[in-house]
Amino acid sequence: MLNINNGASKIKREILVRIAKLQLEGNLEEGVHYIPREMAPRNSESFRCCVYHDREVLRLRVMARLGHSVEDYDDEKKLSEFAREALEREKPTEPMLTVLDDACNACVRAHYMVTNACQACVARPCMMNCPKNCIAITGGRAHIDPEACVNCGICMQNCPYHAIIRIPVPCEEACPVGAISKDENGKERIDYSKCTFCGACMRECPFGAMMDKGQIVDVIRKIMEGKKVVALYAPAIAAQFRAVPGQLEAALLKAGFSKTFEVAHGADITADKEAEEFEERMERGDALMTTSCCPAYVRAVRIHAPDLNPCVSETRSPMHYTAEMAKKEDSGYVTVFIGPCLAKRKEGLDDPYVDYVLSAEELGALFMAKEIDLGSCEPLSCSSGPTASGRNFAQSGGVAEAVRIRLKHPERLKPFVINGLDAAGMKQLKAFGKAAAEGKSAEANLVEVMACPGGCIAGPSVITNPKVAAVQLKKYVSTGK
Repeated sequence: MLNINNGASKIKREILVRIAKLQLEGNLEEGVHYIPREMAPRNSESFRCCVYHDREVLRLRVMARLGHSVEDYDDEKKLSEFAREALEREKPTEPMLTVLDDACNACVRAHYMVTNACQACVARPCMMNCPKNCIAITGGRAHIDPEACVNCGICMQNCPYHAIIRIPVPCEEACPVGAISKDENGKERIDYSKCTFCGACMRECPFGAMMDKGQIVDVIRKIMEGKKVVALYAPAIAAQFRAVPGQLEAALLKAGFSKTFEVAHGADITADKEAEEFEERMERGDALMTTSCCPAYVRAVRIHAPDLNPCVSETRSPMHYTAEMAKKEDSGYVTVFIGPCLAKRKEGLDDPYVDYVLSAEELGALFMAKEIDLGSCEPLSCSSGPTASGRNFAQSGGVAEAVRIRLKHPERLKPFVINGLDAAGMKQLKAFGKAAAEGKSAEANLVEVMACPGGCIAGPSVITNPKVAAVQLKKYVSTGK
């Protein structure tokens, strides 16, 4: 997994901060034009062929951060026009992802390569075990015939010097459902009819060519218009910032939100309902129920494992219940869910209670633009916090545990956790679906699925290393009821 501390992420976040600052100053339309040249000045070292190409890619990145699909790129339009359209739109547009052609490296197809570590040894296990006889020793080194190679990897497995390596295409490799492939020009394309919006491609592309479309402009506009904009922050967000309980809420109010709602309250509702639903399903003889709070997983079932569809819990997600709670309190609230998940943007568009979805990156940018230091914020007191298990939804295994402690007969529970929908996770998913379709009893009767390995704290838009976030989450959970 690509570490969150990398150059591509740094560029994305700098653009977000610049956009937020300009908008807060009332200067977005005029100032956005200068972002590419300010970030890539004339005498700076270029990433690509020249500084002007860098600026063109930055222009596309700004478009995406403004919430536009770069597939609709028109080089005759100025960035100020794209900014104006962002400020005037009524709601975000689909799809949630966009591919920057100019940023895409057009990586060659995944293949195996012999490195200088090859010793042309007498054993020659790479050559002797190749099922296609596509390896030859010439010039004191092994060579692979790319036309004959079928990418089985047997040569790499057998080399005693680890001299053979696999060169992947990171975005294609990360996609668990085969939704990404090359077009006729070697550039990557996303098949949105297959995509689950898990965000793995966005997280893993080292060129930052896969980008989510921002909604920060929409949210700041509503705040500046004086609307009652309320923040619904996910447990995973509390784990992104090193703050004591109450400080994040204080920072959100300082950033312009009218009120905050902790989505862990919605998680408690989800856990209560899923526990009740699980017992009802078991009473009527169902063999299996799966959790439903991860929208990328639910979409993966709908598209790629339909046999499992009847087993997915009918309970809604914590985001939905929290947004519903907010709208019932005041129908005039503009609800903004804040989390590290790309798929939540899609879920939010389909949920009438959710108006906008911000990423952890966007919230961090807003804090930076307003010069808010969480550590110096005076913590707000909270009279009725959620349960510890509701807050622990952000971690893989947390949902299943929250359901277990609510059951009348927890001894009947046979949980199974799919920790990440990578290729192995999808295989497990389909195996459960096949067993369910054939009426076979599975090894588990409750399956929790998180698309991101580790859970929401490792989502595609996090700003904190997942291991650090896990420690922070543990502290946050310990303050729950």
